[in-house]
Amino acid sequence: MIYSGRSPETDELLHVHEDNGVIVKVEKTGRPHGGPYIAPGMIDLQVNGFAGVDYNSPDTPQDEIARSIEVIRRTGVTRFFPTVITGSHENITGSLGNLARAKRELSNGNSLVRFHVEGPWISPVDGPRGAHPKEHVRAATVDEWKRFEEAAEGHIGILTLAPEQEGALSLIEHVTEQGRAVVALGHTNADTSRIKDAIRAGATMSTHLGNGSHQVIARFPNYILDQMASDELCAGLIVDGIHLDPSFVKIAVRAKGLDQCILVTDAVAPAGCPPGIYRIGHLEVELTPENRVELTSSRRLAGSALTMDSGLAKLIQFAEISLCEALKTATTNAARHARIGGRQGFLDPGDLADLILFDYDSASGSIEVRQTVCSTAG
Repeated sequence: MIYSGRSPETDELLHVHEDNGVIVKVEKTGRPHGGPYIAPGMIDLQVNGFAGVDYNSPDTPQDEIARSIEVIRRTGVTRFFPTVITGSHENITGSLGNLARAKRELSNGNSLVRFHVEGPWISPVDGPRGAHPKEHVRAATVDEWKRFEEAAEGHIGILTLAPEQEGALSLIEHVTEQGRAVVALGHTNADTSRIKDAIRAGATMSTHLGNGSHQVIARFPNYILDQMASDELCAGLIVDGIHLDPSFVKIAVRAKGLDQCILVTDAVAPAGCPPGIYRIGHLEVELTPENRVELTSSRRLAGSALTMDSGLAKLIQFAEISLCEALKTATTNAARHARIGGRQGFLDPGDLADLILFDYDSASGSIEVRQTVCSTAG
């Protein structure tokens, strides 16, 4: 099969040859081309739910998970990390087990590349805790981590925790030594020394940098600047114009460097749905007409309704970067930092044939996905 489109980098016409789900050759014509762009399929490392489907419930039907995957693919995402947040031990293990079954049995389950466990070992403090239920925040233990891994059938790829939580540093060391998952810092109230300790223990990412924080923090030092200044940490950014101000996005991209930035959505069940009341695990939320997802109990933000195609367009605008640079934050950067095999090149022979064809209007900033191709080889 041959897929043809415009290079996001050079504008020349590309012919991408695919065989058995793998890119075998890329022909570059050298000729300018005005049709749709072609690029690797996007990877979202943080998806709590989508299209009305909650990944934080053990009872979510398998056919509903399959339907949500198809809707996500229409936004240009070929691989994503379903994310399970802070909850009771039974809810987390049950949700992970349900997702593991989906990955194993669904015909489109290969899009669930690995899982992201966000909590329950986070800060209990209002602000840094975000929308996570306080009653289920707890100390970190290697034993509970092992039970999460067992429930997930070994598919956990990212663990987000607060390094100041009791037992967190020992757990970071354990997870790092295992080598199967990367550790991200998030929902933290840690001081400078504890963030440095976590990096020494093996943490390599910051989950949704700039969010999961107090409304007002010290000018310096503070846990946002400490993470932004740490070259060892790549940073996930929710670029919906709600979670982060455009100026913060621009500063973060310049401070971290483009290769250390990853576009994420932190999407929850209401994403892709009309305004209304929805559930995320133990929590009741509302999607407002302004596209904000808020806890009905406190009106705090509780994830987003962002889609990756929309986030990509906003990242170009806010950070003042090119289409190709923005695409890398949503493709190769995500694959490299989350250790996703077969996806670390940008349309390179030997990569999985995860592809998107899309239109981009630089004048309006709009992106419209025409076709998503998800390799069956991975």
